[in-house]
Amino acid sequence: MRQVIVYPGEDGYFVAECCSLPGCISQGKTREEAIENICEAIQLYLEVMVERNQA
Repeated sequence: MRQVIVYPGEDGYFVAECCSLPGCISQGKTREEAIENICEAIQLYLEVMVERNQA
């Protein structure tokens, strides 16, 4: 489990950021969509780290 910060963006979307994974940021029209999107982004981020032997 990773900590995620969700906050309103300047464009009206919600921004979701996983601070423990640099650059792992997503957004969504709603808070729920932003959380769904960041969960997918975290999963893909970790998959790439494993592929590069960085995990």
